[in-house]
Amino acid sequence: MVGSAEGAGRSRSAPIKIPNVRIFCRKGFLISTLSQPASPAPSSPAARRVLVSGASIAGPALAYWLDRHGFEVTVVEKAPTVRGGGYAIDIRGVAREVADRMGMMPALRAAHVDSRRLSFVDAAGETVCSVRPEQVTGGTAGLDLEVRRGDLATALTAPLEGRVEFLFNDSIATLDDDGDAVHVEFDSGTLRTFDLVIGADGLHSNTRRLVFGPEEPFHRYLGHVFAGFTLPNEFGLVREAAVWNEPGRAAALYAHEPEEDLHGFLVFRNEDVPVTAFRNPEAQRELVRERFPERSWHLPRMVEGMEKADDIFFDIVSQIHMPAWSHGRVALAGDAAHATSFLSGQGSSVALVGAYVLAGELARHRDHEAAFAAYERIVRPFAELNQALATSGGTSVVPGTREEMEARNTVLRAVSPAGGGGEGGATHAVHSAIDLPRYE
Repeated sequence: MVGSAEGAGRSRSAPIKIPNVRIFCRKGFLISTLSQPASPAPSSPAARRVLVSGASIAGPALAYWLDRHGFEVTVVEKAPTVRGGGYAIDIRGVAREVADRMGMMPALRAAHVDSRRLSFVDAAGETVCSVRPEQVTGGTAGLDLEVRRGDLATALTAPLEGRVEFLFNDSIATLDDDGDAVHVEFDSGTLRTFDLVIGADGLHSNTRRLVFGPEEPFHRYLGHVFAGFTLPNEFGLVREAAVWNEPGRAAALYAHEPEEDLHGFLVFRNEDVPVTAFRNPEAQRELVRERFPERSWHLPRMVEGMEKADDIFFDIVSQIHMPAWSHGRVALAGDAAHATSFLSGQGSSVALVGAYVLAGELARHRDHEAAFAAYERIVRPFAELNQALATSGGTSVVPGTREEMEARNTVLRAVSPAGGGGEGGATHAVHSAIDLPRYE
């Protein structure tokens, strides 16, 4: 039920095996070269070579569509493998159509978590109301898909077996765009040349930093800090979420199956970005611990779980707003271009849509500048509408004042717990606010 920022939620990640893919490690040593694919991607002297940085959501989706359109694709990822595990994320609106065109729907339906209840509790731990998740997110029961991040990663990478080159444990060190090609040096020391480079490497994009400069001018802090982690499910929660609130603070538990660890999130308002805590895990834990001193509900157990967790992910709630998504032969996709923040619930869906359009426009236009311009013209309005969901609807998850909290609770109490109402509306319209082109 969380719209992840790409790269977030790295909880208890399980490696995903990708057979028949050339895998290289840092320092340039070849780990293994597996069998040649039975049905290789189209290749010719005219085929354009594209480097995609990032193997989270936007990166593999983009690699899929580029390969399908006949490009020679390489994906570089600083992690040792495609990350599995993680919390559940939503695929809504027009993103379902993209998933269907990729042939992923059977796998995603099989992996559907199907969260059935979202409960809000007050400061004393008493339940205020319980509703269907769609009645808060604006989704559509029976149509929206909720899948674990690792299951989405598996569905995205499975079609790439034997077709796309993956470079793990590596990252781009330098980029030299000479107008005719992009010369890349990797951290491993390897030198390669590509026709195009796409940065799909998340909120804190390395590609964006190398081409567009420091993150600060494009970064919009939304005034919240969060810590995500896993802990044992000792609370009897099954396919549901529970959210505790006090003004400016939220503690959330997300549960899938009863035998699985659940995901905890501690979110709080903070006027300034806690810069000193970013590189200091103990400072992160101390900051979060200080903001949740109450002994009510499950807060003591959550704070204890956060203290012991070996998979804590600490970050700020923020977005990326850029005046342009491309420069020369380099473009950005997903959170690197237009991070929506998890408060929007739409990060993964917007990433899937953007990857589809970017690859399609590159296939349609031989001139990369024309393709990049068309991609941005089509996707930017959709991305910006979804970014606005975080700023206009964030009070549903983390009300800033007691008045906002009471107003939200009043609305939720009026919603039928059976899920018969409250879906759709303006939020649902935003999820589909783009005319999806056809490129085949």
